[in-house]
This record gives sequence, C-alpha cells and structure tokens, in this order.
Amino acid sequence: MTVKVDSPPVRTSRRASPWGRGAAAAAAGALPALAFPAPSLWWLAYGALVPWMLLARSAPTGRRAALDGWLGGAGFMVAVHHWLVPSLHVFIVLLALLLGALWAPWGWLVRRLLGGNPGGRSVVAATVLVPCAWLLAELVRSWESLGGPWGLLGASQWQVAPALRLASVGGVWLVSFVLVAVNTALTALVAVPRWRGRAGAALVVCAVATAAVWLWAPVPSRTGTAVRVAVVQPGVVVGAQQRFDQGERLTRGLAGRDVDLVVWGESSVGFDLSARPDLAARLAALSSLVGADVLVNVDARRADGRGISKTSLLIGPDGPLGEGYDKMRLVPFGEYVPARGLLGWATSVGRAAGEDRVRGDHQVVMDAGAVRLGPLVCFESAFPDMSRHLADDGAQLLVAQSSTSSFQNSWAPAQHASLAALRAAETGRPVVHATLTGISAGYDAAGRPTGPWLGTSRSATRVYEVPLAAGRTLYDRLGDWVPRLAVLLLAGAAVHAFRRSARSPR
Repeated sequence: MTVKVDSPPVRTSRRASPWGRGAAAAAAGALPALAFPAPSLWWLAYGALVPWMLLARSAPTGRRAALDGWLGGAGFMVAVHHWLVPSLHVFIVLLALLLGALWAPWGWLVRRLLGGNPGGRSVVAATVLVPCAWLLAELVRSWESLGGPWGLLGASQWQVAPALRLASVGGVWLVSFVLVAVNTALTALVAVPRWRGRAGAALVVCAVATAAVWLWAPVPSRTGTAVRVAVVQPGVVVGAQQRFDQGERLTRGLAGRDVDLVVWGESSVGFDLSARPDLAARLAALSSLVGADVLVNVDARRADGRGISKTSLLIGPDGPLGEGYDKMRLVPFGEYVPARGLLGWATSVGRAAGEDRVRGDHQVVMDAGAVRLGPLVCFESAFPDMSRHLADDGAQLLVAQSSTSSFQNSWAPAQHASLAALRAAETGRPVVHATLTGISAGYDAAGRPTGPWLGTSRSATRVYEVPLAAGRTLYDRLGDWVPRLAVLLLAGAAVHAFRRSARSPR
C-alpha cells in the first residue's frame, strides 16, 4: 500500500480566526456524545465525526490539524463526561485537555491522508489507518489512572444487534473501528469527489463485513437453564442505616417469588459486618426467608484498621459464604486521588475523595448454588478485560453492583446501565446491573434486555429471568486483538512512510 507523503497546502481565509476555529473543533468533537445515553441517538455515531474530520483535513498545516484533533478530543471528553462537573468543577477542563491531546496525532493523520487533493491509495489507506489512530487514543485513555474506558465510541451502539455481534468478535474496539471507518469514508465522499468510488467501496466493505459477522459469527448457546435474579433498588435514601432498612424491607417482599439470587447495589451496606453481627444476622435471615443467597456490597471502614474498601459479599442462611471481593479498579478522584501529594488540592474545589479506598488485588468467582457469579463493582463494568477474566474463570453470570446517586439527574445512570449490554455480548455471559438509585437492568448472553430498566425514580425490586449460556465468544478467546492489530498497522505505515521519505527527500 502506498501512502501519499505530501498534501498540497489548503487555502484558507486570512480573516479566519484561530480562536473561532478552535471553538469549532471543540464543538465538532462534542457532537458524538449525543449518540450515547441518555439521548441515545445511536445512528448519529455513523456520521458525527465528519464535521471534525473535514475541519482537520482543511487545516493549513499539520500542526494546526493536530491542534484541531486535540481541541476536538477535549470537547468530546467534556461532552461525554459533563455530568462530572459538580464533582470536579474546573478540574474537568484540565483533564479534558490532558486526554484530548491523545487525538492530536489522529487530527494530523486525517490531514496527512485526506488533506488537499489526495490520491486514491491515500483515501483507501485513510479508511484503515484513521480508525487505527482513533483506537490508539481510546486504548491509552482506557488506562484506569486516566479515567478508564468510559465513553468509548463503540459503546454508543449498545442497543444495535449487529454491533453487539461485532463486539462478540472483537470487543467494543471492533465496533469503534467500524464506526470511524464509516465516518472516514463519508468524509472522503464529501471532500474528495475524484475518489468517491473508492470511498463508496469502503462503505460497502464495512456493510458486508458487518453482515458476515452477523450471519456467521459463533454465539454462545443457551443451556436451557434460567436463573431468576432479583435486583433490590432502595432509591434515594439518606443515611447508611436507613438505606439498609429500606433494602431489607424491599427484600422481604421477595418471599415466595421463587428467586435464585438477590442482588443489592454498590455501598448498600455502610457498616463492617464483622463489627455489626446484628446486621449480618438480619441479612442471613433475609436469605432464609426468600430462599436465595443475597449479594451485598459493604462500603465501610474495616474493623481491623486496614482502611475503607468496597467489598462484595455473598450472604446465605448461615452468614457470609466463601471469599469476598474487594473492588480493584477505583474511580479516579471519586474513590482515590492519583498522585495525592501533587493533586490533593482537588478535594478543596470539588467532591474528590478525602481518603483513598483500599484496592483489591484479585477477582473472585462466587458459588451461589444455582449459579456461579462474577461480581464487578461500579465502573469496573466499563473494563472489557475484567469481564473476560471472570468468564474465563468459570462465571456463568456477571453481576455489576453500582451507585450513581451523585449523578441522579444526569446522563450517567443510563450510560452506566448500557455498558452491561456490551460486556454481555463480548463474553457471552448474561449480565445483571444492580444499583442503589437506578438505573438497574438485565441482559442475556447476546446483550439483549431481559426486562425493562428500573429507572431512577423507582424504589422497588425487579426480577430478571436470565437464561444461562455455554461456549465462548471469539472475543473471549482472542482478547484485544483489534487494538493490537491497529498498533501494528500504524507502526507499519510509519516505517513505510519513513522509507519513502528517505528515498525521495523533499
């Protein structure tokens, strides 16, 4: 593949304001956020990047295109995480600028391949390499200390069945790749009339490849067994004791409903049960009453003096069962402050954690009798590798315990609930998402809802009939092969371009 090395400069108006161009880049970058919940304009993701890419390709220099990519990335970060403003205040702008820099190479590459009057091979290369560069930005920002993989572009397609099938093959990464490839081809259709045929062919390839995956990709088969999982959502309740009492009252209402498992949300128990045997006894009595184990999450200072942790515990009629799970991946600033000695001032301008939570060091699969379950706590459901690890360890059901009560009237609850559909499709394991204040949800092994969402206005229980599945998805077997391939393709293209420039110095 030959990549065009130089693109002729693009004529721009001398009166064009760099500040206006910067604002346009930030606004264009923010546009894709509308494809995510709560707006859920999922179809917008197939063209939302086009204005941003048109701006980058028209940049007078590569440096300006990189700046367009940077500012657009910052706009996207603010838009998809805007509900964090009450917690982080001005700090969210600093974080967005930091993470937005990951899109600077992407903006430069858009101009490099599509700027000016590109050749046909350059247009074809763009439909492969521009998505690869986007994936590289997503991969780096998915590091826990940089905020984690929240708002990956592919996650906007959580309710689109063909996209979920793509996720079963290559994870959310493959969905992101296809979306950016489609946007790149559309950009070429609009801006490079000379090569519309090749851009159109790229769109056809994306459609045919998606259809092929939809028709032939293996899917886990149902075992014929279904478990009835009851989610207990107490709603907005002030005080740890009041929250426990409300959860207990709602759970009592499940007696006689033939449930196999009861799930309480994140931070549903605000006391160390080893120091409160009375509460442990009440939970054991609930398990005996409803005839099912109860999965709770303890968010409290440990009686042994080891600090505060978020621990998932399975409670049976005789008390705690087996090993508990301590949350491993903590929310930056929400549950710990990265480099607290340097960034501790964030606690004075927002609702950053005043004390770091204790971090767990390994995942746990629990035996609840009717089903082997793998717990995830809060935004751990955003990490594809954690779900894969639990599935590989024998979990038949993934359970995400969450609390988004700090962001009750924002897009956050809906965004969080939608992530479970991606994790289900990727692993071929059903997922139940249980929260304190909504939104709670259940999905089968293909990522399809097993019942209606339990919204943020509800204080109630809901029983999800969850069919179990056997077998492994291709993504579960192969792991993150898509981002690895993207890195290799970018590296190969860089070596090729370097060799060309060495042979033909300008």
